[in-house]
Amino acid sequence: MLLHLKGSDFTKGILLHGAGSGATGHRASGVPLSDFLLQLEDYNPTIPDAVTAYYLNSSGFEAADGRLVRLISLAAQKFISDITNDALQHCKMRGSQQSSSKTKGKDKRYTLTMEDLTPVLAEYGISVKKPHYYI
Repeated sequence: MLLHLKGSDFTKGILLHGAGSGATGHRASGVPLSDFLLQLEDYNPTIPDAVTAYYLNSSGFEAADGRLVRLISLAAQKFISDITNDALQHCKMRGSQQSSSKTKGKDKRYTLTMEDLTPVLAEYGISVKKPHYYI
């Protein structure tokens, strides 16, 4: 399993090899896993470690090593980033079908809507149903 995290100041090119990759314990550049763990200690994920630890503990998982909690925080951040990026692409595709000439010269701003998010979440196996009414 190859996990490559990229983005704007998101991971700075962290690359992992897991089971089935053929190079267990090393990054693609040949740097040992211990260097990755040092990078992981210095990295501050968007999802705080306390939040991740709370949800891990509430599900019955206790992590003695804080680096494991940080790694799970990083994986959750990557998952959320993938979903939002896919929703943005969906929004752009939907917007390109609707010709809008009023925003030609300026940067277009996008709004994350359930109309864009629902099909993307369905691709990830998450079912979202909109309530029949809003209060």
